[in-house]
Amino acid sequence: MSLLVRFAGLSSAPISAGFSLYRWGVNDSGQLGDNTVLDKSSPVQIGTLVDWTSASAGPTHSLAVKTDGTLWAWGSGANGRLGDGTVVSKSSPVQIGTLTDWASVSAGSSHSLSLKNNGTLWAWGSGAEGVLGDGTTSSKSSPVQIGTLTDWASVSAGATHNLAVKTNNTLWAWGNGSNGRLGDGTIIGKSSPVQIGTLTNWASVSAGGNHSLAVKTNGTLWAWGFNNSGRLGDGTTVSKSSPVQIGTLTDWASVSAGGGHSLAVKTNGTLWAWGSGTNGELGDSATENKSSPVQIGTLTDWASVSAGIAHSLAVKTNGTLWAWGSGTNGRLGDGTTVSKSSPVQIGTLTNWDSGVSIGTASSTSGAFQ
Repeated sequence: MSLLVRFAGLSSAPISAGFSLYRWGVNDSGQLGDNTVLDKSSPVQIGTLVDWTSASAGPTHSLAVKTDGTLWAWGSGANGRLGDGTVVSKSSPVQIGTLTDWASVSAGSSHSLSLKNNGTLWAWGSGAEGVLGDGTTSSKSSPVQIGTLTDWASVSAGATHNLAVKTNNTLWAWGNGSNGRLGDGTIIGKSSPVQIGTLTNWASVSAGGNHSLAVKTNGTLWAWGFNNSGRLGDGTTVSKSSPVQIGTLTDWASVSAGGGHSLAVKTNGTLWAWGSGTNGELGDSATENKSSPVQIGTLTDWASVSAGIAHSLAVKTNGTLWAWGSGTNGRLGDGTTVSKSSPVQIGTLTNWDSGVSIGTASSTSGAFQ
């Protein structure tokens, strides 16, 4: 599924303006939230409310926060990933607890992360490989606080690992360490957050299926983890267990790590992609892998992007919505199940919000208006 959201990643900053929520794509676990388990090949509004501020789509479940600071979840309840104290699936949004201090959310493959307005970090769902960060490998069906610190600024949930940046711009990671995806120079998993290096210039991060991307405050691009198909972008297919700089440019604005490919937008509004191109998910009109960033078209009006398991979403500065890659299960939202190897506009509306999020290994899509 795909989800167009307020934030690219997970931020603790509160938002007052609300949006209507739209979803499409795979719906076998009720992850679209439209009270059915039927796939949708075009955007469908979830309810009629316009009070959604942050949302994130995992492969089989979804998370969201409303303007009043309440937390909501739906889809598969396996391993307690919804956070409602059960393992029962829900095909419509259900409120998680009664608290009103939730800021934003990030959904992994079978776990969930959230930040509160006070900068605290919370997790629930499958605890396999220490992905929750609470020092155990036990699953939790309700949110548990990770440590006691109040300085978490942003966090990104991958398939089985997580990345985070603190308010002092330090980089942290935990969960599955195979292929070096944590970036701590090892392939050993960690069940609690560990600092990656000592630098204090990390700006944003994105955790993929088994690789990681980041942008520093100086606009440089960095990557580490599994490098099959060239998804790191360093011109090789060799995995890296520590962050490596991709090129020498200092004009990278944002990045998104998918299942096997990577997307980025530069400060000049150009769109770039690399990694697996098998399903056309790079958007360069081909189905070939690229081991270094390639510019997609020549336009300079791209605002934000999000990489899924085999498809991509983007919003332009004019508020239009675009998609490309695998069309299976209608995940592109263009009313078909046909794959596209170049960006295609979804509908004609110009009021899509500028943040997009599909979910690391997700085949569903969604958006805010």
